[in-house]
Amino acid sequence: MSTATALPTLTPRDLTSDQEVRWCPGCGDYSILAQMKKALAPLGIPREKMVFVSGIGCSSRFPYYMNAYGFHSIHGRAPAFATGLKAVRPDLTVWVITGDGDGLSIGGNHLIHAIRRNVDLKIILFNNEIYGLTKGQYSPTSREGTKSKSTPGGSYDRPLRPMQLALGADATFVARTVDVDIQHLSETLKRAAAHKGTAFVEVYQNCVIFNDDAFKYASDKGVKQDNMVYLEHGKPILFGKNRDRGIRLNGLDLEVVQLGDGVTAKDLLVHDEKAEAPTRAQLLSRMVYPEMPECLGVLRCVERPTFDGQLRDQGERAIKAKGRGKLDALFASDDMWTVEK
Repeated sequence: MSTATALPTLTPRDLTSDQEVRWCPGCGDYSILAQMKKALAPLGIPREKMVFVSGIGCSSRFPYYMNAYGFHSIHGRAPAFATGLKAVRPDLTVWVITGDGDGLSIGGNHLIHAIRRNVDLKIILFNNEIYGLTKGQYSPTSREGTKSKSTPGGSYDRPLRPMQLALGADATFVARTVDVDIQHLSETLKRAAAHKGTAFVEVYQNCVIFNDDAFKYASDKGVKQDNMVYLEHGKPILFGKNRDRGIRLNGLDLEVVQLGDGVTAKDLLVHDEKAEAPTRAQLLSRMVYPEMPECLGVLRCVERPTFDGQLRDQGERAIKAKGRGKLDALFASDDMWTVEK
């Protein structure tokens, strides 16, 4: 008679390291850290099976503060390190912690390819629309007109939209949440942890020093209900303090409509995060405040074979067909040549 191995019982305190947290007081990173521990503690994953890989930036201090394995890697290269780790250690739950500068500027190429390959990674992108660690330069996600140390006259770059990028790379899981909405943040992280494949989560994160209140429209309790749409799978897309406005499909575009005068919930777009084609998720990702309310929640969640799983399957098939290779025999094989002087 076999006995099932009991899952570890963890608390958020068990996931707290002995390192001093060195973020600015009031930084949104504190909330993300707290909700990560809260989300992971009850999942039954041993600490030695969790790994947090980061690049460079304020967010990339994250591995120090989790009582699990971690790797503070090279600027922008966290997805590459994490891909290699997951490929050889499928038993690990691997998280990539990155920021809008680290992940979308120098690390943009690595991020895109990890997503398109559907490596079984959980990528959390802290988006504060500014470079914080290097003292306030504008970042790839900074809005037009942003005045910073590197753009004193105001930025004229069009900002990069992380969810649009992820969906363009055919991500199998794409979501957005906000640092101060702790319940929504925690549930979104749980959803990401449960996904098999690349889970990409953008977190609106406030930088109190260099870009304070950039997301006030999305976090202030007095206005966020009119500015943000909380997506629910299988339900019409409604928003507003009185839940009396919605999103309707008009041809190939989305539009905001007021319920009443012949417009009912039946006329609204019903959110389908399981749709194989990312077309409607792309439309939702292009909703940008103040022209439209912005979306929070899971835009897309579909199943597809993972890169690391297929890689291991290929190796196992080769071993089954040809046997386990020997390195010495490879060195002494016929495919050799001599370089003569």
